[in-house]
Amino acid sequence: MEPIRPGPGPRNLITDVPGLKVGQAHDAAARTGVTVILPDDRAVAACDVRGGAPGTRETDALSPENLVDAVDAIVLSGGSVYGLGAADGVVAWLGARGRGYGMVGGIPKSPVVPGAILFDMANGGDKLWGEDPPHRELGKRAVAVADLDIALGTAGAGYGAMAGGLKGGTGSVSAVTADGYTVGAIVAVNSWGSVIAPGGRTFWAAPFELDGEFGGLGPAGLRAGPDEWGSAKRPSEARNTTIACVATDAILTPAQAKRVAVMAQDGFARAIRPVHAPFDGDVVFAMSTGRRPVNDDYALARLGALAADTLARAIARGVFEAKPWPGAYVPCWRDLRS
Repeated sequence: MEPIRPGPGPRNLITDVPGLKVGQAHDAAARTGVTVILPDDRAVAACDVRGGAPGTRETDALSPENLVDAVDAIVLSGGSVYGLGAADGVVAWLGARGRGYGMVGGIPKSPVVPGAILFDMANGGDKLWGEDPPHRELGKRAVAVADLDIALGTAGAGYGAMAGGLKGGTGSVSAVTADGYTVGAIVAVNSWGSVIAPGGRTFWAAPFELDGEFGGLGPAGLRAGPDEWGSAKRPSEARNTTIACVATDAILTPAQAKRVAVMAQDGFARAIRPVHAPFDGDVVFAMSTGRRPVNDDYALARLGALAADTLARAIARGVFEAKPWPGAYVPCWRDLRS
């Protein structure tokens, strides 16, 4: 058997984690979208919330002391509070196919679908949807097309996102260790803080880049003075959120998955400045597809550290891949000059 070469997985996407697919859908007119992380089987999951203005669904159910020990999907959505309805569509789709928390006596199963939302309501899209926000239908569409390939940038939950003063988007990467663990991340970047250093276009996450996945500029342009953030949003633009899911094929308990989610939050701090502000709703989910044993706390620490690195990379990649909405102008990373 040939030795494993550490580095990105074959797709450099979260779907390199065995047992995982992702589906996405968007509404171009409303400038909003949905991303669904769909395990092949029910998966252990946890959640860590650091932003001061989060919007979440069923995250309390993931606490290790509570009854639920696995999830059927995780949903990331635009649409602010309206986007929480995306999980309703995913629940309906899963329930119709007999997936969910088991019941007895002919009672339908109950799909467990936690989710988080970001604020993309002020991006110029048509939000006059009355009593029929599009997110429930987007959730159904996204889960129905879940596969191994993922569109990045202006896609899915990051379709309507802005990352500081630049177009935000959906990013995903993966990493494989020399002893065979796989860790992946997917993120919708709608941050108040900047993803690039002042005076140029170098990503804060540059030291963690692998194989030129977000431009290959290197870290030479990094610098950070007091109150010098780069292309952060103006103080009046105080409605933001970066939401993410990290996943691994390691076998984790709910408490161990929680530790990975906590450690993964450091990826936000490595890639966005500032982050976890009072008006951010930053949320990280962690998911285990349960293929490879974790032998000790050192192995768990390695997974958490790798989750933070992959999440930082995914944030930069989401902004790197972002393009304007059809027929619109919006500043993108690709428009910047050194």
